[in-house]
Amino acid sequence: MNTSQICILIAIILYLIAMIYVGVAYSRKSAGSTDDFYLGGRHLSPLVAAMSAEASDMSSWLLMGLPGVAYFTGLADATWTAIGLAVGTYLNWLFVAKRLRLYSAHIGAITVPDFFARRFHDEKKVLLGISAVIIIIFFIPYTASGFAAVGKLFNSLFGVDYMTAMLVGAAVIILYTVMGGFLAVSTTDLIQSIVMTIALIVVLFFGINAAGGWGAVQSTAASIPGYLSLHSVENVVTGSVSNYGFITICSTLAWGLGYFGMPHILLRFMAIEDEKKIKTSRRIATVWVVISMAVAILIGTVGLAVSKAGGIPAFESASAAEAVIVKIADLLSRYGVLAALLAGIVLAGILASTMSTADSQLLAASSSVSENLMRDVFGIKMSQKATMWTARITVVVIAILGVLIARNPNSSVFAIVSFAWAGFGATFAPVMLLSLFWKRTNKWGALSGMIVGGAMVFIWKYLVRPLGGAWNVYELLPAFLLACLAIVIVSLLTPAPDKAVVEEFEHVRELNKKIK
Repeated sequence: MNTSQICILIAIILYLIAMIYVGVAYSRKSAGSTDDFYLGGRHLSPLVAAMSAEASDMSSWLLMGLPGVAYFTGLADATWTAIGLAVGTYLNWLFVAKRLRLYSAHIGAITVPDFFARRFHDEKKVLLGISAVIIIIFFIPYTASGFAAVGKLFNSLFGVDYMTAMLVGAAVIILYTVMGGFLAVSTTDLIQSIVMTIALIVVLFFGINAAGGWGAVQSTAASIPGYLSLHSVENVVTGSVSNYGFITICSTLAWGLGYFGMPHILLRFMAIEDEKKIKTSRRIATVWVVISMAVAILIGTVGLAVSKAGGIPAFESASAAEAVIVKIADLLSRYGVLAALLAGIVLAGILASTMSTADSQLLAASSSVSENLMRDVFGIKMSQKATMWTARITVVVIAILGVLIARNPNSSVFAIVSFAWAGFGATFAPVMLLSLFWKRTNKWGALSGMIVGGAMVFIWKYLVRPLGGAWNVYELLPAFLLACLAIVIVSLLTPAPDKAVVEEFEHVRELNKKIK
Protein backbone atom coordinates (compact mmCIF):
# COMPACT_ATOMS: atom_id res chain seq x y z
CA MET A 1 0.00 0.00 0.00
CA ASN A 2 1.53 3.32 -1.10
CA THR A 3 1.45 6.70 0.68
CA SER A 4 -1.59 8.03 -1.16
CA GLN A 5 -3.61 4.91 -0.34
CA ILE A 6 -2.61 5.17 3.32
CA CYS A 7 -3.77 8.81 3.43
CA ILE A 8 -7.05 7.90 1.76
CA LEU A 9 -7.58 5.07 4.24
CA ILE A 10 -6.84 7.37 7.20
CA ALA A 11 -9.47 9.87 6.03
CA ILE A 12 -12.08 7.14 5.57
CA ILE A 13 -11.32 5.52 8.95
CA LEU A 14 -11.62 8.87 10.74
CA TYR A 15 -14.96 9.37 9.04
CA LEU A 16 -16.24 5.94 10.13
CA ILE A 17 -15.11 6.57 13.72
CA ALA A 18 -17.03 9.85 13.70
CA MET A 19 -20.21 8.05 12.61
CA ILE A 20 -19.86 5.50 15.41
CA TYR A 21 -19.31 8.32 17.91
CA VAL A 22 -22.61 9.89 16.86
CA GLY A 23 -24.35 6.57 17.52
CA VAL A 24 -22.83 6.40 21.01
CA ALA A 25 -23.71 10.04 21.73
CA TYR A 26 -27.36 9.50 20.85
CA SER A 27 -27.76 6.05 22.43
CA ARG A 28 -28.98 7.54 25.73
CA LYS A 29 -31.32 9.98 24.04
CA SER A 30 -33.08 7.09 22.31
CA ALA A 31 -33.36 4.94 25.42
CA GLY A 32 -36.76 6.23 26.47
CA SER A 33 -39.27 4.90 23.98
CA THR A 34 -39.84 3.54 20.51
CA ASP A 35 -41.19 6.99 19.55
CA ASP A 36 -37.71 8.35 20.33
CA PHE A 37 -36.02 5.47 18.51
CA TYR A 38 -38.09 5.75 15.32
CA LEU A 39 -38.97 9.47 15.18
CA GLY A 40 -36.50 11.11 17.58
CA GLY A 41 -39.42 12.30 19.70
CA ARG A 42 -40.49 14.45 16.70
CA HIS A 43 -37.68 16.93 17.40
CA LEU A 44 -35.87 17.26 14.06
CA SER A 45 -34.74 20.81 13.30
CA PRO A 46 -35.44 22.25 9.82
CA LEU A 47 -31.82 21.82 8.71
CA VAL A 48 -31.47 18.23 9.96
CA ALA A 49 -34.87 17.25 8.57
CA ALA A 50 -34.11 18.68 5.14
CA MET A 51 -30.57 17.41 4.74
CA SER A 52 -31.14 13.97 6.28
CA ALA A 53 -34.17 13.43 4.02
CA GLU A 54 -32.21 14.30 0.89
CA ALA A 55 -29.01 12.47 1.90
CA SER A 56 -30.99 9.31 2.65
CA ASP A 57 -32.75 9.76 -0.69
CA MET A 58 -29.80 10.36 -3.00
CA SER A 59 -27.57 7.43 -1.93
CA SER A 60 -24.55 6.49 -4.03
CA TRP A 61 -26.68 7.22 -7.10
CA LEU A 62 -25.75 10.92 -6.77
CA LEU A 63 -21.99 10.38 -6.71
CA MET A 64 -21.77 7.33 -8.94
CA GLY A 65 -24.92 6.66 -10.98
CA LEU A 66 -25.75 10.16 -12.23
CA PRO A 67 -22.19 11.17 -13.24
CA GLY A 68 -21.81 7.77 -14.93
CA VAL A 69 -24.94 8.27 -17.04
CA ALA A 70 -23.84 11.78 -18.05
CA TYR A 71 -20.32 10.53 -18.93
CA PHE A 72 -21.47 7.64 -21.10
CA THR A 73 -24.67 8.88 -22.78
CA GLY A 74 -24.63 12.68 -22.62
CA LEU A 75 -26.96 15.15 -20.98
CA ALA A 76 -30.43 13.93 -21.99
CA ASP A 77 -31.02 10.92 -19.73
CA ALA A 78 -29.22 12.40 -16.73
CA THR A 79 -30.87 15.82 -17.06
CA TRP A 80 -34.46 14.61 -17.46
CA THR A 81 -33.99 12.23 -14.54
CA ALA A 82 -32.64 15.07 -12.40
CA ILE A 83 -35.51 17.36 -13.40
CA GLY A 84 -38.05 14.69 -12.42
CA LEU A 85 -36.36 14.14 -9.07
CA ALA A 86 -35.99 17.88 -8.36
CA VAL A 87 -39.66 18.55 -9.08
CA GLY A 88 -40.67 15.50 -7.03
CA THR A 89 -38.57 16.71 -4.10
CA TYR A 90 -40.14 20.18 -4.13
CA LEU A 91 -43.73 18.92 -4.49
CA ASN A 92 -43.26 16.34 -1.76
CA TRP A 93 -42.13 19.01 0.70
CA LEU A 94 -44.82 21.44 -0.52
CA PHE A 95 -47.88 19.18 -0.39
CA VAL A 96 -47.09 16.15 1.77
CA ALA A 97 -44.67 17.23 4.52
CA LYS A 98 -46.82 19.57 6.61
CA ARG A 99 -50.08 17.65 6.28
CA LEU A 100 -48.41 14.32 7.09
CA ARG A 101 -46.67 15.86 10.12
CA LEU A 102 -49.99 17.19 11.43
CA TYR A 103 -51.97 14.05 10.62
CA SER A 104 -49.45 11.57 12.05
CA ALA A 105 -49.08 13.56 15.28
CA HIS A 106 -52.87 13.91 15.63
CA ILE A 107 -53.53 10.16 15.33
CA GLY A 108 -50.31 9.07 17.11
CA ALA A 109 -48.67 7.25 14.19
CA ILE A 110 -44.90 6.66 14.32
CA THR A 111 -44.39 4.58 11.16
CA VAL A 112 -45.84 4.71 7.65
CA PRO A 113 -47.83 1.44 8.01
CA ASP A 114 -49.05 2.70 11.38
CA PHE A 115 -50.23 5.90 9.72
CA PHE A 116 -52.27 4.01 7.11
CA ALA A 117 -53.91 1.81 9.74
CA ARG A 118 -54.80 4.72 12.04
CA ARG A 119 -55.86 7.01 9.19
CA PHE A 120 -58.54 4.55 8.05
CA HIS A 121 -59.34 3.09 11.52
CA ASP A 122 -58.38 -0.36 10.28
CA GLU A 123 -59.09 -2.38 13.42
CA LYS A 124 -58.21 -5.68 11.73
CA LYS A 125 -54.71 -4.35 10.88
CA VAL A 126 -54.93 -5.55 7.26
CA LEU A 127 -53.50 -2.33 5.83
CA LEU A 128 -50.80 -2.25 8.47
CA GLY A 129 -49.73 -5.83 7.83
CA ILE A 130 -49.64 -5.53 4.04
CA SER A 131 -47.78 -2.22 4.04
CA ALA A 132 -45.25 -3.60 6.56
CA VAL A 133 -44.62 -6.60 4.32
CA ILE A 134 -44.21 -4.30 1.29
CA ILE A 135 -41.56 -2.31 3.16
CA ILE A 136 -39.65 -5.48 4.04
CA ILE A 137 -39.89 -6.86 0.48
CA PHE A 138 -38.45 -3.73 -1.15
CA PHE A 139 -36.08 -2.51 1.58
CA ILE A 140 -34.05 -5.67 2.18
CA PRO A 141 -32.67 -5.76 -1.39
CA TYR A 142 -32.46 -1.93 -1.37
CA THR A 143 -30.24 -2.15 1.72
CA ALA A 144 -28.27 -4.92 0.05
CA SER A 145 -27.44 -2.60 -2.85
CA GLY A 146 -25.89 -0.15 -0.37
CA PHE A 147 -23.76 -2.84 1.22
CA ALA A 148 -22.64 -3.96 -2.25
CA ALA A 149 -21.56 -0.41 -3.13
CA VAL A 150 -19.42 -0.23 0.02
CA GLY A 151 -17.79 -3.56 -0.83
CA LYS A 152 -17.06 -2.52 -4.40
CA LEU A 153 -15.58 0.82 -3.31
CA PHE A 154 -12.98 -0.71 -1.00
CA ASN A 155 -12.31 -3.61 -3.32
CA SER A 156 -11.53 -1.34 -6.28
CA LEU A 157 -9.44 1.10 -4.24
CA PHE A 158 -7.37 -1.15 -2.02
CA GLY A 159 -7.83 -4.64 -3.43
CA VAL A 160 -9.53 -5.68 -0.18
CA ASP A 161 -11.67 -8.79 -0.43
CA TYR A 162 -15.17 -7.73 -1.50
CA MET A 163 -16.97 -9.72 1.19
CA THR A 164 -14.66 -8.47 3.96
CA ALA A 165 -15.06 -4.85 2.89
CA MET A 166 -18.84 -5.20 2.70
CA LEU A 167 -19.05 -6.77 6.17
CA VAL A 168 -16.98 -3.98 7.75
CA GLY A 169 -19.13 -1.29 6.13
CA ALA A 170 -22.33 -3.07 7.15
CA ALA A 171 -21.07 -3.45 10.73
CA VAL A 172 -20.47 0.31 11.08
CA ILE A 173 -23.93 1.13 9.71
CA ILE A 174 -25.58 -1.42 12.01
CA LEU A 175 -23.64 -0.16 15.04
CA TYR A 176 -24.71 3.48 14.95
CA THR A 177 -28.25 2.59 13.81
CA VAL A 178 -29.00 0.16 16.66
CA MET A 179 -27.31 2.37 19.25
CA GLY A 180 -28.82 5.74 18.42
CA GLY A 181 -31.92 5.04 16.38
CA PHE A 182 -33.59 7.86 14.44
CA LEU A 183 -31.65 10.78 15.97
CA ALA A 184 -28.33 9.09 15.24
CA VAL A 185 -29.40 8.22 11.69
CA SER A 186 -30.71 11.74 10.99
CA THR A 187 -27.63 13.44 12.47
CA THR A 188 -25.21 11.21 10.56
CA ASP A 189 -27.25 11.87 7.42
CA LEU A 190 -26.74 15.62 7.96
CA ILE A 191 -22.98 15.07 8.32
CA GLN A 192 -22.99 12.78 5.30
CA SER A 193 -24.78 15.37 3.17
CA ILE A 194 -22.01 17.84 4.04
CA VAL A 195 -19.31 15.31 3.12
CA MET A 196 -21.15 14.53 -0.14
CA THR A 197 -21.25 18.25 -0.95
CA ILE A 198 -17.51 18.63 -0.30
CA ALA A 199 -16.82 15.62 -2.51
CA LEU A 200 -18.83 17.07 -5.40
CA ILE A 201 -17.13 20.48 -5.19
CA VAL A 202 -13.59 19.08 -4.92
CA VAL A 203 -14.04 16.66 -7.83
CA LEU A 204 -15.65 19.29 -10.06
CA PHE A 205 -12.91 21.91 -9.74
CA PHE A 206 -10.03 19.45 -9.78
CA GLY A 207 -11.56 17.67 -12.75
CA ILE A 208 -11.88 20.90 -14.74
CA ASN A 209 -8.22 21.65 -14.04
CA ALA A 210 -7.16 18.10 -14.98
CA ALA A 211 -9.11 18.33 -18.25
CA GLY A 212 -7.15 21.42 -19.26
CA GLY A 213 -9.67 24.09 -18.25
CA TRP A 214 -13.34 24.84 -18.85
CA GLY A 215 -12.71 25.49 -22.54
CA ALA A 216 -11.40 21.95 -22.99
CA VAL A 217 -14.49 20.53 -21.24
CA GLN A 218 -16.81 22.48 -23.54
CA SER A 219 -14.96 21.59 -26.74
CA THR A 220 -14.86 17.88 -25.82
CA ALA A 221 -18.60 17.75 -25.19
CA ALA A 222 -19.42 19.79 -28.30
CA SER A 223 -17.29 17.53 -30.49
CA ILE A 224 -19.49 14.49 -29.79
CA PRO A 225 -22.73 14.38 -31.86
CA GLY A 226 -25.85 14.54 -29.67
CA TYR A 227 -23.94 14.69 -26.39
CA LEU A 228 -25.29 18.10 -25.33
CA SER A 229 -28.78 17.55 -26.72
CA LEU A 230 -31.78 16.89 -24.44
CA HIS A 231 -33.52 14.90 -27.20
CA SER A 232 -30.89 12.29 -28.02
CA VAL A 233 -28.49 9.99 -26.22
CA GLU A 234 -24.95 9.19 -27.32
CA ASN A 235 -22.88 6.08 -26.73
CA VAL A 236 -19.36 7.49 -26.32
CA VAL A 237 -17.77 4.14 -27.24
CA THR A 238 -19.67 3.24 -30.43
CA GLY A 239 -20.60 6.79 -31.40
CA SER A 240 -24.21 5.78 -32.03
CA VAL A 241 -26.95 8.35 -31.38
CA SER A 242 -30.49 7.38 -30.32
CA ASN A 243 -33.62 9.52 -30.22
CA TYR A 244 -34.87 10.56 -26.76
CA GLY A 245 -38.55 11.15 -27.53
CA PHE A 246 -41.60 12.41 -25.65
CA ILE A 247 -42.59 9.01 -24.22
CA THR A 248 -39.07 8.41 -22.93
CA ILE A 249 -38.97 11.86 -21.36
CA CYS A 250 -42.30 11.26 -19.56
CA SER A 251 -41.05 7.87 -18.41
CA THR A 252 -37.87 9.40 -17.01
CA LEU A 253 -39.68 12.30 -15.32
CA ALA A 254 -41.86 9.70 -13.56
CA TRP A 255 -38.96 9.03 -11.18
CA GLY A 256 -40.24 12.08 -9.28
CA LEU A 257 -43.50 10.27 -8.41
CA GLY A 258 -41.57 7.86 -6.23
CA TYR A 259 -40.90 10.50 -3.59
CA PHE A 260 -44.48 10.50 -2.33
CA GLY A 261 -44.12 6.87 -1.24
CA MET A 262 -40.59 6.59 0.14
CA PRO A 263 -40.93 5.49 3.81
CA HIS A 264 -37.50 6.77 4.90
CA ILE A 265 -38.32 10.25 3.53
CA LEU A 266 -41.88 10.29 4.86
CA LEU A 267 -40.52 9.45 8.33
CA ARG A 268 -38.53 12.71 8.25
CA PHE A 269 -41.73 14.63 7.61
CA MET A 270 -43.40 12.91 10.56
CA ALA A 271 -40.43 13.75 12.82
CA ILE A 272 -40.11 17.51 12.15
CA GLU A 273 -40.25 19.43 15.44
CA ASP A 274 -42.41 22.31 14.23
CA GLU A 275 -44.66 22.17 11.17
CA LYS A 276 -44.36 25.97 10.91
CA LYS A 277 -40.70 25.54 9.97
CA ILE A 278 -41.35 23.13 7.09
CA LYS A 279 -41.09 25.99 4.59
CA THR A 280 -37.48 26.47 5.69
CA SER A 281 -36.78 22.76 5.29
CA ARG A 282 -38.36 22.78 1.84
CA ARG A 283 -36.13 25.59 0.65
CA ILE A 284 -32.97 23.97 2.03
CA ALA A 285 -33.83 20.57 0.57
CA THR A 286 -34.79 21.85 -2.88
CA VAL A 287 -31.75 24.10 -3.28
CA TRP A 288 -29.37 21.33 -2.18
CA VAL A 289 -30.95 18.75 -4.48
CA VAL A 290 -30.94 21.00 -7.55
CA ILE A 291 -27.36 22.17 -7.07
CA SER A 292 -25.95 18.75 -6.14
CA MET A 293 -27.57 16.99 -9.12
CA ALA A 294 -26.45 19.72 -11.50
CA VAL A 295 -22.88 19.40 -10.22
CA ALA A 296 -23.04 15.59 -10.45
CA ILE A 297 -24.12 15.78 -14.11
CA LEU A 298 -21.40 18.33 -14.80
CA ILE A 299 -18.84 16.00 -13.23
CA GLY A 300 -19.79 13.31 -15.74
CA THR A 301 -19.13 15.74 -18.59
CA VAL A 302 -15.87 16.91 -16.98
CA GLY A 303 -14.82 13.28 -16.44
CA LEU A 304 -15.19 12.59 -20.17
CA ALA A 305 -12.88 15.53 -20.90
CA VAL A 306 -10.36 14.22 -18.33
CA SER A 307 -10.43 10.85 -20.11
CA LYS A 308 -9.83 12.53 -23.47
CA ALA A 309 -6.90 14.40 -21.90
CA GLY A 310 -5.41 11.10 -20.68
CA GLY A 311 -5.87 11.81 -16.97
CA ILE A 312 -8.09 8.79 -16.29
CA PRO A 313 -8.88 5.69 -18.37
CA ALA A 314 -11.78 5.81 -20.82
CA PHE A 315 -14.75 3.72 -19.69
CA GLU A 316 -16.13 1.06 -22.00
CA SER A 317 -19.58 0.63 -20.44
CA ALA A 318 -22.21 2.63 -18.57
CA SER A 319 -21.72 0.61 -15.39
CA ALA A 320 -17.94 1.12 -15.51
CA ALA A 321 -18.46 4.87 -16.02
CA GLU A 322 -20.09 5.03 -12.57
CA ALA A 323 -16.54 4.99 -11.16
CA VAL A 324 -15.66 8.33 -12.76
CA ILE A 325 -15.50 10.16 -9.40
CA VAL A 326 -13.42 7.35 -7.89
CA LYS A 327 -10.92 7.61 -10.74
CA ILE A 328 -10.73 11.42 -10.52
CA ALA A 329 -10.17 11.12 -6.74
CA ASP A 330 -7.42 8.58 -7.40
CA LEU A 331 -5.80 11.04 -9.81
CA LEU A 332 -6.03 13.75 -7.16
CA SER A 333 -4.31 11.55 -4.56
CA ARG A 334 -1.11 11.52 -6.64
CA TYR A 335 -0.40 15.19 -5.89
CA GLY A 336 0.97 14.79 -2.36
CA VAL A 337 -0.20 14.00 1.16
CA LEU A 338 -2.73 16.83 1.49
CA ALA A 339 -4.21 16.01 -1.91
CA ALA A 340 -4.44 12.34 -0.90
CA LEU A 341 -6.26 13.27 2.32
CA LEU A 342 -8.63 15.41 0.26
CA ALA A 343 -9.16 12.45 -2.08
CA GLY A 344 -9.97 10.40 1.01
CA ILE A 345 -12.69 12.90 1.90
CA VAL A 346 -14.10 12.57 -1.62
CA LEU A 347 -14.23 8.79 -1.33
CA ALA A 348 -15.68 9.13 2.16
CA GLY A 349 -18.41 11.15 0.41
CA ILE A 350 -19.25 8.14 -1.74
CA LEU A 351 -19.27 5.99 1.38
CA ALA A 352 -21.45 8.62 3.10
CA SER A 353 -23.99 8.62 0.29
CA THR A 354 -24.33 4.85 0.54
CA MET A 355 -24.48 4.72 4.33
CA SER A 356 -27.01 7.55 4.63
CA THR A 357 -29.51 5.52 2.60
CA ALA A 358 -28.75 2.11 4.09
CA ASP A 359 -29.17 3.27 7.71
CA SER A 360 -32.54 4.91 6.98
CA GLN A 361 -33.77 1.81 5.17
CA LEU A 362 -32.68 -0.44 8.03
CA LEU A 363 -34.57 1.72 10.52
CA ALA A 364 -37.75 1.81 8.41
CA ALA A 365 -37.67 -1.94 7.77
CA SER A 366 -37.01 -2.77 11.43
CA SER A 367 -39.97 -0.62 12.51
CA SER A 368 -42.19 -2.59 10.14
CA VAL A 369 -41.19 -5.86 11.80
CA SER A 370 -41.00 -4.95 15.48
CA GLU A 371 -43.74 -2.33 15.70
CA ASN A 372 -46.19 -3.23 12.97
CA LEU A 373 -45.98 -6.99 12.49
CA MET A 374 -44.94 -8.38 15.87
CA ARG A 375 -46.82 -6.00 18.16
CA ASP A 376 -49.77 -4.77 16.12
CA VAL A 377 -50.60 -7.59 13.69
CA PHE A 378 -49.59 -10.64 15.73
CA GLY A 379 -50.48 -9.03 19.08
CA ILE A 380 -47.25 -9.90 20.87
CA LYS A 381 -47.28 -7.73 24.01
CA MET A 382 -43.93 -6.28 25.08
CA SER A 383 -42.71 -3.52 27.36
CA GLN A 384 -41.23 -0.35 25.85
CA LYS A 385 -37.74 -1.58 26.64
CA ALA A 386 -38.39 -5.02 25.15
CA THR A 387 -39.95 -3.48 22.04
CA MET A 388 -36.92 -1.27 21.49
CA TRP A 389 -34.49 -4.15 21.93
CA THR A 390 -36.58 -6.13 19.48
CA ALA A 391 -36.24 -3.24 17.05
CA ARG A 392 -32.46 -3.27 17.43
CA ILE A 393 -32.27 -7.02 16.94
CA THR A 394 -34.48 -6.65 13.87
CA VAL A 395 -32.01 -4.14 12.40
CA VAL A 396 -29.26 -6.73 12.74
CA VAL A 397 -31.34 -9.54 11.23
CA ILE A 398 -32.44 -7.45 8.25
CA ALA A 399 -28.86 -6.30 7.70
CA ILE A 400 -27.68 -9.92 7.69
CA LEU A 401 -30.28 -10.77 5.04
CA GLY A 402 -29.08 -7.76 3.03
CA VAL A 403 -25.48 -8.96 3.27
CA LEU A 404 -26.52 -12.42 2.05
CA ILE A 405 -28.28 -10.93 -0.96
CA ALA A 406 -25.28 -8.69 -1.78
CA ARG A 407 -22.62 -11.39 -1.33
CA ASN A 408 -22.19 -11.65 -5.11
CA PRO A 409 -19.76 -8.86 -6.18
CA ASN A 410 -21.38 -8.81 -9.63
CA SER A 411 -24.87 -8.04 -8.32
CA SER A 412 -26.59 -5.17 -10.16
CA VAL A 413 -26.99 -2.23 -7.80
CA PHE A 414 -28.81 0.07 -10.21
CA ALA A 415 -31.41 -2.54 -11.25
CA ILE A 416 -32.30 -3.26 -7.62
CA VAL A 417 -32.60 0.41 -6.69
CA SER A 418 -34.70 1.24 -9.77
CA PHE A 419 -37.11 -1.61 -9.07
CA ALA A 420 -37.40 -0.83 -5.34
CA TRP A 421 -38.04 2.85 -6.11
CA ALA A 422 -40.85 1.86 -8.47
CA GLY A 423 -42.22 -0.55 -5.88
CA PHE A 424 -42.57 2.10 -3.17
CA GLY A 425 -43.73 4.75 -5.61
CA ALA A 426 -46.53 2.56 -6.94
CA THR A 427 -47.69 0.96 -3.67
CA PHE A 428 -47.44 3.83 -1.18
CA ALA A 429 -47.42 7.11 -3.14
CA PRO A 430 -51.01 6.94 -4.49
CA VAL A 431 -52.37 5.86 -1.11
CA MET A 432 -50.43 8.56 0.72
CA LEU A 433 -51.56 11.36 -1.60
CA LEU A 434 -55.23 10.38 -1.66
CA SER A 435 -55.37 9.65 2.08
CA LEU A 436 -54.06 13.18 2.76
CA PHE A 437 -56.16 15.05 0.20
CA TRP A 438 -59.36 13.08 -0.55
CA LYS A 439 -61.63 12.40 2.42
CA ARG A 440 -63.77 9.91 0.45
CA THR A 441 -60.83 7.48 0.34
CA ASN A 442 -61.59 4.41 2.44
CA LYS A 443 -59.55 1.44 3.62
CA TRP A 444 -60.79 -0.78 0.79
CA GLY A 445 -59.65 1.75 -1.77
CA ALA A 446 -56.29 2.09 -0.02
CA LEU A 447 -55.89 -1.69 0.10
CA SER A 448 -56.76 -2.10 -3.58
CA GLY A 449 -54.33 0.69 -4.51
CA MET A 450 -51.45 -1.03 -2.71
CA ILE A 451 -52.22 -4.38 -4.33
CA VAL A 452 -52.75 -3.03 -7.86
CA GLY A 453 -49.68 -0.78 -7.66
CA GLY A 454 -47.43 -3.54 -6.37
CA ALA A 455 -48.72 -6.10 -8.87
CA MET A 456 -48.39 -3.74 -11.84
CA VAL A 457 -44.74 -3.03 -11.03
CA PHE A 458 -43.98 -6.72 -11.53
CA ILE A 459 -46.35 -7.17 -14.49
CA TRP A 460 -45.14 -4.13 -16.39
CA LYS A 461 -41.43 -4.74 -15.76
CA TYR A 462 -41.38 -8.43 -16.68
CA LEU A 463 -44.27 -8.85 -19.13
CA VAL A 464 -45.11 -5.52 -20.78
CA ARG A 465 -41.92 -3.46 -20.92
CA PRO A 466 -39.90 -6.19 -22.72
CA LEU A 467 -42.27 -5.70 -25.72
CA GLY A 468 -40.33 -2.50 -26.44
CA GLY A 469 -41.43 0.48 -28.47
CA ALA A 470 -44.17 2.55 -26.85
CA TRP A 471 -44.37 -0.06 -24.08
CA ASN A 472 -40.80 0.64 -22.98
CA VAL A 473 -41.90 2.89 -20.12
CA TYR A 474 -40.48 2.87 -16.59
CA GLU A 475 -42.84 0.65 -14.61
CA LEU A 476 -43.47 3.30 -11.95
CA LEU A 477 -45.57 5.51 -14.26
CA PRO A 478 -48.26 3.01 -15.35
CA ALA A 479 -48.33 1.32 -11.96
CA PHE A 480 -48.80 4.67 -10.18
CA LEU A 481 -51.65 5.74 -12.48
CA LEU A 482 -53.47 2.41 -12.25
CA ALA A 483 -53.11 2.38 -8.46
CA CYS A 484 -54.67 5.86 -8.26
CA LEU A 485 -57.51 4.70 -10.49
CA ALA A 486 -58.06 1.60 -8.36
CA ILE A 487 -58.23 3.67 -5.15
CA VAL A 488 -60.83 6.04 -6.59
CA ILE A 489 -63.03 3.36 -8.17
CA VAL A 490 -63.01 0.98 -5.19
CA SER A 491 -63.54 3.80 -2.68
CA LEU A 492 -66.61 4.98 -4.63
CA LEU A 493 -68.01 1.45 -4.99
CA THR A 494 -67.69 0.63 -1.29
CA PRO A 495 -69.21 2.30 1.81
CA ALA A 496 -68.00 5.79 2.67
CA PRO A 497 -65.57 6.19 5.62
CA ASP A 498 -67.03 6.32 9.12
CA LYS A 499 -67.96 9.67 10.63
CA ALA A 500 -64.98 9.55 13.00
CA VAL A 501 -62.57 9.07 10.09
CA VAL A 502 -64.07 12.02 8.19
CA GLU A 503 -64.00 14.25 11.29
CA GLU A 504 -60.29 13.50 11.80
CA PHE A 505 -59.59 14.34 8.17
CA GLU A 506 -61.48 17.65 8.39
CA HIS A 507 -59.79 18.53 11.69
CA VAL A 508 -56.33 18.06 10.18
CA ARG A 509 -57.38 20.01 7.09
CA GLU A 510 -58.40 22.95 9.28
CA LEU A 511 -55.12 22.77 11.20
CA ASN A 512 -53.26 22.78 7.91
CA LYS A 513 -55.09 25.93 6.78
CA LYS A 514 -54.19 27.78 9.98
CA ILE A 515 -50.46 27.14 9.60
CA LYS A 516 -48.87 29.22 6.87
